[in-house]
Amino acid sequence: MSQPAGADGATSASPHPPEAPAAPEPAAPQAAGPKPTAVIAVLAFAGITVSLMQTLIVPIVPRLPEYLHTSPGQAAWAVTATLLAAAVATPVAGRLGDMFGKRRVLLASLGLMVAGSVVAGLSDSLAPMIAARTLQGAAAGVIPLGISIMRDTVPAHRLGSATAAMSASLGVGGALGLPAAALLVQNADWHALFWTAAGVGAVAAVLITAAVPESPVRSGGRFDPVGALGLSAGLLCLLLAVSKGADWGWTSATVLGLFAAAVVVLVLWGAWELRTAHPLVDLRTTARPQVLATNAASVVFGFAMFAMSLVLPQVLQLPEATGHGLGRDLLTVGLVMAPSGLVMMAMAPVSSRISRTAGPKVTLMVGAVVVALGYGLGTVLMGSAWELVAVSSVIGSGIGLAYGAMPALIMAAVPVSQTAAANSLNTLMRSVGTSTSSAVAGMVLATMTTPFAGAAVPSQGAFQTVMGLGAAAAVVALLVAALIPGGRSGADRR
Repeated sequence: MSQPAGADGATSASPHPPEAPAAPEPAAPQAAGPKPTAVIAVLAFAGITVSLMQTLIVPIVPRLPEYLHTSPGQAAWAVTATLLAAAVATPVAGRLGDMFGKRRVLLASLGLMVAGSVVAGLSDSLAPMIAARTLQGAAAGVIPLGISIMRDTVPAHRLGSATAAMSASLGVGGALGLPAAALLVQNADWHALFWTAAGVGAVAAVLITAAVPESPVRSGGRFDPVGALGLSAGLLCLLLAVSKGADWGWTSATVLGLFAAAVVVLVLWGAWELRTAHPLVDLRTTARPQVLATNAASVVFGFAMFAMSLVLPQVLQLPEATGHGLGRDLLTVGLVMAPSGLVMMAMAPVSSRISRTAGPKVTLMVGAVVVALGYGLGTVLMGSAWELVAVSSVIGSGIGLAYGAMPALIMAAVPVSQTAAANSLNTLMRSVGTSTSSAVAGMVLATMTTPFAGAAVPSQGAFQTVMGLGAAAAVVALLVAALIPGGRSGADRR
């Protein structure tokens, strides 16, 4: 039998027979890795925390001009600033996360949210409030970053339900934030809204630091500042025109100029992204049929999701004397809307189960059918609070199914190193749909009115029309989803 080679390459022979091997020593205990349940729960909590920023300010919007000593038109910028900042920050955060670490960028995003909440808590005038709301909006990348961290760290058999829960947190935070904010405003100074948000954000950051590991996946490359500026400018022009079109006039020179500028800038941006070696958004990957169709469906689902949020609160708050209002206060509005968020989260495991057995494309299509059914019910069930709870819950369940499927479809079609950027773009598409929904529904409700107490209020037909548009949007999403090529789940592309 050959002997082991020595250091000099020669074999070493021993005159003595080899000794019996010693009994193995007990292995040293290894440090426990991250617990998937803790990772999922903490990231979902962070997603809910950030999505709270959408509805946090709703209870005080009517009184913002008084609080900030400004006009109603100027005070509206405290809402618009968050929308615009979120649109710009989401794709940038995704790219930075892929390059430098998703957990690191996620913590930085939460830091911006906490800083914005502190500034808002100290604000009594318009300028600092706009700055504060801009910082809060800049944290919108937390949800796509959280989904991407899950892909890199959560076991494959739990990835579907984990990403579905994270994706649903966008709706959960929005639904639960309204009653919580209304209750807080009724019992404390309005600044307490923002101090509470700062505290919750700080807790989320501490929990992430303790429980969530850094993703080992990096894309490398260089950041694309030209691409970031180009996309930011194009999105700002587009979303500003959409969000302010009703106030400034859809045919005004300002709005038409913004739309034209958005088209020109985004076309030039696309040409740059195709030529640069390290693009902010890989448009070739984005053009893959599965990614393109999923993003298109996301726009339509964003429209459908927000239509409900615009109709139900107004129906609940209009005086009963109008004949179609229910005369309820804002806290009741929040309590009626809250179940839809809980249903969204409850549907996360159902979405995952359908995706495992039939594929995420089927899950998305089922979600579209359920949303269309919910809006169809909403055109006839408007006579009591419990009917609106039922309508919002059906719509919420469909959105929960669909939002759980979208990350799976995206992650099945993109390289692991581009997960955060691709999920961020998908989140941005939902925001575009949400902004469009707000503009279209606002125009319908402002046009179809009925006189009441010397003023014009939205008619019952206006509310039914918006609900019908939500149903139509869900049908369009169903048709778009049918065009998605069949694909593997995101877990298969580890």
